Amino acid sequence: MGANNGKHYGSEGKGSSSLSSDVSSSTDHTPTKAPKNAATSEDSDVSMRTLSTPSPALICPPTSQALINGKDSSTSSSSVTGETIAMVHTAPNTCLSHSNIRTVSRLQKEQAPIDILPDYSFIQIFSHLPTNQLCHCARVCHRWYNLAWDPRLWRTIRLMGDLLHVDRALKILTRRLCQDTPNVCLMLETVVISGCRRLTDRGLYTIAQCCPELRRLEVSGCYNISNEAVFDIVSRCPNLEHLDVSGCSKVTCISLTREVSVKLSPMHGKQISIRYLDMTDCFVLEDEGLHTIAAHCTQLTHLYLRRCVRITDEGLRYLVIHCTSVKELSVSDCRFVSDFGLREIAKLESRLRYLSIAHCGRVTDVGIHYVAKYCAKLRYLNARGCEGITDHGLEYLAKNCTKLKSLDIGKCPLVSDTGLEFLALNCFNLKRLSLKSCESITGGGLHIVAANCFDLQLLNVQDCEIPVEALQFVKRHCKRCVIEHTNPAFF
Repeated sequence: MGANNGKHYGSEGKGSSSLSSDVSSSTDHTPTKAPKNAATSEDSDVSMRTLSTPSPALICPPTSQALINGKDSSTSSSSVTGETIAMVHTAPNTCLSHSNIRTVSRLQKEQAPIDILPDYSFIQIFSHLPTNQLCHCARVCHRWYNLAWDPRLWRTIRLMGDLLHVDRALKILTRRLCQDTPNVCLMLETVVISGCRRLTDRGLYTIAQCCPELRRLEVSGCYNISNEAVFDIVSRCPNLEHLDVSGCSKVTCISLTREVSVKLSPMHGKQISIRYLDMTDCFVLEDEGLHTIAAHCTQLTHLYLRRCVRITDEGLRYLVIHCTSVKELSVSDCRFVSDFGLREIAKLESRLRYLSIAHCGRVTDVGIHYVAKYCAKLRYLNARGCEGITDHGLEYLAKNCTKLKSLDIGKCPLVSDTGLEFLALNCFNLKRLSLKSCESITGGGLHIVAANCFDLQLLNVQDCEIPVEALQFVKRHCKRCVIEHTNPAFF
């Protein structure tokens, strides 16, 4: 298929023979003998063209296990090379010899219980299966084949695995899903590809050209994709709202392609509808790139820039100017962000609900004052490792952000029991509190917190010198609280 950058990746054949040659592996396969009374080669071509399904071996490598929904899912093997092979299988063959007809008739009377289920029940069951297992089901029988390719089951594609030929997998899957609507896959809305080092720009070009209704794309840990492919996705998929490119170290910006920008100018900045953007570990992202992102993605509500170490206060200024609807923002481990950056963030005012500034060593009480003064509806604050924060900053935070539910001030050595007292007397809705490695915290501070914050569900006091009596006091007053500690005497 052709790509926007002028590269040509091979033409698509319309006949079954060309389709098979496009997606088959170069490894040797032992030919199988044709069964008696088998269909003619012409009939086989028709079947291959209209009733083909990607092999499960395409989705998962034969020598590894894909982690699906937190569980190991075994894979099928169709090769001895140890690599994933792309193949196309026909629908299950129902041609029977005359000697087997009587046997089949007898077996039909002894129908399996699962075959009694109506179609909608099968579809409900299949909806919980990952992509590779759904392809397995499509090879059982004709009924399962038709049900497995029901459009309602293909709103999402999930592919993962380091050995997966993901570019080829996307090519074959989208081709099959485009049978009813040539070259356009209207039902696919979500594509999740995780940790696939073999995903390249070619795979993203396939998605961009075939899936105009895409709303969610996750390619975390796929470090071989570049800006050009991402630009093509956001330009061709106008409904894309959720984009996760975390760990894609070559991605330095999010923008429209030059051709689309020229056509839409001067209103092109409002054409990207992304609301959720995760660029964690995109190490080469700089202020200029963040400025471009902010100018194009003005509808952003969730932005995560963890470990984007080149971002500075200037980049945050650009962000707040263009993206005034941000509710969640993370600049954890952005070492150049300081109190001036928090002053810019504070301009989001009551819209900001989640803020992570963990390990931003240049942040002090001054920056906390800015946030607390203007962001009164803040619910979550992670300030772990901000060693410049003291009891004074915590006092101002507690008195202004009274609806705070989660606070992490671990590794803040200047926070003591005094700051905890301000927190306990103002933030009664506090549910999660981390004080890990806070050297100045004692059992007295925990007594005050437990006596006022009855809804506390998680307390982290690891590496703090807290007596057993104080931990027991917390346990008695906060019944649902899980205490993370390093005191061997308390259990």
